[in-house]
Amino acid sequence: MVDRRQALEWIATYEAAWRTPGVKALAGVFTPDVTYTRSPWAAPLHGLDALGRFWESAREGSDEPFSMTSEIVAFDDPTAVIRVHVDYGDGERWRDLWIVTFDPDGRCRAFEEWPFAPDQPDGH
Repeated sequence: MVDRRQALEWIATYEAAWRTPGVKALAGVFTPDVTYTRSPWAAPLHGLDALGRFWESAREGSDEPFSMTSEIVAFDDPTAVIRVHVDYGDGERWRDLWIVTFDPDGRCRAFEEWPFAPDQPDGH
C-alpha cells in the first residue's frame, strides 16, 4: 500500500530525478515496465528505456532552472491525482495534472500527464 505521505515523497523523488544528470535515477521513480503517457493525445511510452529517451529529449539538461510546486488533489490507493505548476527560468510555464498509479513498493507503474500551457487555446 502507498499512502499520501509516500505519494508526496514520490513527487520529490520525481523532481530530483529530473534534476539529476542522465536517466539512472528513473529506476527509483518508475517500475521497469512503466507506461508513461505524455498527454491525453499521445501514445504511451513503455518501459524505462523509452522513458529515458523521452526525458533526455524533453529537458535542456539536468541543470535547467525551474521551480516546481505540487499538491495532491485526490488519492485513492494506488492512484493519486496531482496538480503541478512548473515555471522555467526562460519564462516557459506549465500547469499539469498527473494521474499516477503506484506499485506496492512506491514506484510509479502508470503515469498520465495532462499538460496545459498559457498559450493553449481554451476551447472557445
